[in-house]
Amino acid sequence: MLIEQTLDKLNAMKLGAMADAFQQQLQTGEAATLGFEERFGLLADAEWTAREQRKLTRRLQTAKLRYPASLEAVDFTQPRQLNRQQVLTLGTCAWLAERHNLIVTGPCGIGKSFLACAFVERACRRGFTARYLRMPRLLHELAVGRGDGSYTRLLARLAKLDLLAIDDWMLAPLRDTERRDLTEVIEDRAERASTLIASQLPVTDWHAVIGDPNQADAICDRLLHDAHRIDLKGRSMRRTHDAPAKGGKETT
Repeated sequence: MLIEQTLDKLNAMKLGAMADAFQQQLQTGEAATLGFEERFGLLADAEWTAREQRKLTRRLQTAKLRYPASLEAVDFTQPRQLNRQQVLTLGTCAWLAERHNLIVTGPCGIGKSFLACAFVERACRRGFTARYLRMPRLLHELAVGRGDGSYTRLLARLAKLDLLAIDDWMLAPLRDTERRDLTEVIEDRAERASTLIASQLPVTDWHAVIGDPNQADAICDRLLHDAHRIDLKGRSMRRTHDAPAKGGKETT
């Protein structure tokens, strides 16, 4: 009876993983030879691990990754001038702790989107909050926010993210409202949080697509200052993949 009451209390306190681990100890008898401190430590570890896994699951759900990517799945055999050591260094997420940005450029099909998703996935695993967005979708959400009154709240949510990854950056010239919206997003995050940009367009061409010289200067200065750069070159990787990859293998 005492054991059942203990399990009920653990579950009532939302310590379900600890309750499950306690039951397992009782059923297997493997922990009978351990001291109290060791047994209790195992129970605490089980609860902590379960909670951390739930947090990670929520972060990954919030990130809304385009691909089930990871840095472990990045293909370094492709001839695209991707530096393995640079990727491993960036994989430590020190640049996120320092609130630096990351710019990934290269031609269509070279693997920019997968790489962006892989960095977002690593950020989530290291405890950072993150979101992946294609630029057209970002601009659409901001436009909708202007219309339904959620604009300010959306800006606040984007500003709070440790990492905002914007893919398909500057595929088309910006309209005035889009330019102002983008300026707000970048300004809110400047030196406060990290932004990852993935773009077919070389950095030298950004000004022309943004349009307004003053706003272009503001956006580029805030993104490129102290930014890490990955400039991919080579043929499209889509030529080498017959079908979309599953199970984490790199695709484009």
